[in-house]
Amino acid sequence: MRSSPRRLRTVRALSGALLAALATLATLLVATTPAQADTTLCEPFGSTVIQGRYVVQNNRWGTSATQCVTATDTGFRVSQADGSVPTNGAPKSYPSVFNGCHYTNCSPGTNLPVQVSTISSAPSSISYGYVPGAVYNAAYDIWLDPTPRTDGVNRTEIMIWFNRVGPIQPIGSPVGTASVGGRTWEVWTGSNGSNDVISFVAPSAISSWSFDVKDFIDQTVARGMAQDNWYLTSVQAGFEPWQSGAGLAVNSFSSTVNTGGDPGGPGTPATGCQVTYASNVWQGGFTADVTVKNTGTTAVDGWKLGFTLPSGQRITNAWNATLSGSTGAVTASPVAHNARITAGGTQSFGFQGTYGGSFAEPSGFTLNGTACSVT
Repeated sequence: MRSSPRRLRTVRALSGALLAALATLATLLVATTPAQADTTLCEPFGSTVIQGRYVVQNNRWGTSATQCVTATDTGFRVSQADGSVPTNGAPKSYPSVFNGCHYTNCSPGTNLPVQVSTISSAPSSISYGYVPGAVYNAAYDIWLDPTPRTDGVNRTEIMIWFNRVGPIQPIGSPVGTASVGGRTWEVWTGSNGSNDVISFVAPSAISSWSFDVKDFIDQTVARGMAQDNWYLTSVQAGFEPWQSGAGLAVNSFSSTVNTGGDPGGPGTPATGCQVTYASNVWQGGFTADVTVKNTGTTAVDGWKLGFTLPSGQRITNAWNATLSGSTGAVTASPVAHNARITAGGTQSFGFQGTYGGSFAEPSGFTLNGTACSVT
């Protein structure tokens, strides 16, 4: 039977209304579906895994007052930090994130402990979030021991103080300065009664940095506080609060430890490469985005991109790569997540810098020793 025009209009109207209702329902479902919840830890030694490879730990040991940390997809924040302890003594806690082993708690898939002599590089990156009104340091803890232990206190603790607020100081006494990772640090050495401690203290706050942990290990060995046949057991980053601390955050963290045959170690040869260099320039300053393409037929592991900055240029910070050198000849090395460039694939990183005179682009790009074309 042939439908009347009125009936067709009614069916179309009903269909349109049904589709509109379904669309509205879908929008409501999307809008009201909660994101994956963060994990809050208030137990003194509570911990959880993030990114499938790092452990976030509350690690409250110096006070009975409540402390809670909230683990996020990329780091953690201190969500509650009650109580205080005297600033001339030990801190009240060390909320942190780590790669490796801490009192038998080992992060998933870690290759630690590893012998220091086998480490080719140990790239790490961090982004901190600071808050006013607290007394604290923001610091890395790097642990070394003569044995590959995973169950307790190590012989030597390396601390890297990115920031300190309030009347606090490292363990021991100052013994001079050192240049490590292209920065100048005040060096302190001493013992806390359980282990030796060497602390590298930044003269001003560092909020984010990509660097090679091995540079600090090498400095520690050179000062006789560790040996090449010892083991690296853990790389940790967090805060030592003395008073308050709520709101402090590790926004992001990465750590990997490369040994002789690992990506990021000696590096595999590159048979062909292409570099795209894009800059944003203003009076006296600039940013650069660098993309390196592997135009060969095999993957490049442990890539190192060398280049030469024009006279008058200086790099002040970088992201997605560890840079060796800030003027003249510079080498960019991968961080934890980008150590391989597949055949035909790319990796990108960036940096910010200053310049004097007229601006020019770098020259002499090489990938693991092979000259690259530039677009």
